[in-house]
Amino acid sequence: MSTTARLAVTVAATTVFATTSPLAAGAATGSREPKAPREFVALDSVDPTILQEMRYPTAHNFVGERIDGYRQPVCILTRPAAEALHRAQSRLLLQGYTLKVYDCYRPQRAVDHFVRWAKDLADERKKAEFYPRVDKSRLFEDGYIAAKSGHSRGSTMDLTIVRLPALPAPRPEPGRESVPCYAPQAQRYPDNSVDMGTGFDCFDTLSHTDDPRVQGAQRANRRLLNSALSAEGFVNLPEEWWHFTYKPELFPDTYFDFPVSRRSVAGHRP
Repeated sequence: MSTTARLAVTVAATTVFATTSPLAAGAATGSREPKAPREFVALDSVDPTILQEMRYPTAHNFVGERIDGYRQPVCILTRPAAEALHRAQSRLLLQGYTLKVYDCYRPQRAVDHFVRWAKDLADERKKAEFYPRVDKSRLFEDGYIAAKSGHSRGSTMDLTIVRLPALPAPRPEPGRESVPCYAPQAQRYPDNSVDMGTGFDCFDTLSHTDDPRVQGAQRANRRLLNSALSAEGFVNLPEEWWHFTYKPELFPDTYFDFPVSRRSVAGHRP
């Protein structure tokens, strides 16, 4: 990787840190909760050049508020998944791109938050942007929301690619939150990634990785992301161009509930 590329990625990959109390796998016991297993690491301890735009510690997501369990905007993964992502990043940097993650490990309490929100049919604060063509009553039936998520097992992440040099996304203008996630890229909520045809977490069939309506540069961008990750052992979820799982999973049958915070993985070496 050239010095210019490394600087461009490192400068753009800024993260916000805060002091939080530890939380961990399994249910809480009194005021103390166990930390993440030793096999989990912060992604930036393995590869600090991968950009992080963690959406669920913020209000810009399909729920419209910070999601339970997200204490800090940090990507946490099992060590093998993080190392494989580093290899994919090395491949993309040579082509003039960098990875950017939106979500990584997701605690079960966050999934529970999604489920509660989906059952509240009156709460449609973010419908105009994230699911304009889907009736909220069908979110479970159509597979957009479920009681369990592969993210909670630690080897699944949501991500995209950004062309280098990685410039910050423009500040959102008033009203952008009401533009459908499948609108032309220049109109929808700003993102510094390449155009994938829809935004992240777009509840629409246009988000299906191989939807035939997505052509040209948008399709080529999806294929670039898919090829870089599949070469390192990641498997894409066909319904979501951004969703990948590293195989074989280290914890294929365990759904963790420690919070997304640096204290959860404190002392865990890459």
